[in-house]
Amino acid sequence: MRSNIDENEIYDDINVTPMLDLSYVLLIIFIIMTTATVQGITVDLPKASTTPSLSKPKTKAVTITQDGTIYLDTYPVTLVELESLIQQYRAVDPELPVVIKADAAIQYQRVVDVLDLMARLEITQVGLVTKKLVK
Repeated sequence: MRSNIDENEIYDDINVTPMLDLSYVLLIIFIIMTTATVQGITVDLPKASTTPSLSKPKTKAVTITQDGTIYLDTYPVTLVELESLIQQYRAVDPELPVVIKADAAIQYQRVVDVLDLMARLEITQVGLVTKKLVK
């Protein structure tokens, strides 16, 4: 049996489908990259005597879970470790803001312990996170 296609036959046409697929992908990448680099309009800003800082302070979050576990940001710590770490952060930023999130079902004493620790370390910017009451 002889097959319909001869192995030595010369092809007259080129399959352009893969080339078109590649060109479309490159076009899409070019469009995405071009629109992503557009930052805005460049203007010459006026000068002010005092420029407000737009950088956000490095707020530390202390979380107390329902079982009484204390977390600094997302890492579990003891009160002693919390004190040490807050002292280190406060050495870098004397006006270190701290936010305390505590579960509603925990013992009040646990929150008081953390608040006492913040007072001992002279942390003046302390916030307590609560839910907004929905009426």
